[in-house]
Amino acid sequence: MTVSPDAPSEEAIATLVDRFYERVRRDPELGAVFNPAVHDWPEHKALLSRFWSSVERGTRSYRGNPMAAHLRHPVRAGHFDRWLELWRETCAEVLDAAGAARMIDHAERIAHTLKLGLGLRPHSRRLGVPVMHLPAQARES
Repeated sequence: MTVSPDAPSEEAIATLVDRFYERVRRDPELGAVFNPAVHDWPEHKALLSRFWSSVERGTRSYRGNPMAAHLRHPVRAGHFDRWLELWRETCAEVLDAAGAARMIDHAERIAHTLKLGLGLRPHSRRLGVPVMHLPAQARES
């Protein structure tokens, strides 16, 4: 895989992750979810630096399942909105405009995918179609 010239460096990604998760730790809304879940912040930041490096630079250094990691925590749709707000702010402070745009785009896509995977769809509309329950005999055939 060829790395885009706009891609942030490994060092820039590590700085971004470090600053971002320091904000998350202090944030009243996100800290309440992350702080009880993360027992080793330096290791967690290293893991997430590998994740973002894999996403942005194609390093394949991350081994994990983000969906499974989020399933066991009390995450709500609004948490992703706040997470993205802090991510955008931190990207703008740490990265140049092109790198920030790339990382924000990745984060927005990932947040959307995680929300869907976790069943958090705050803006979905009901179709107005009644749910039909089949009799037991019909389900068995």
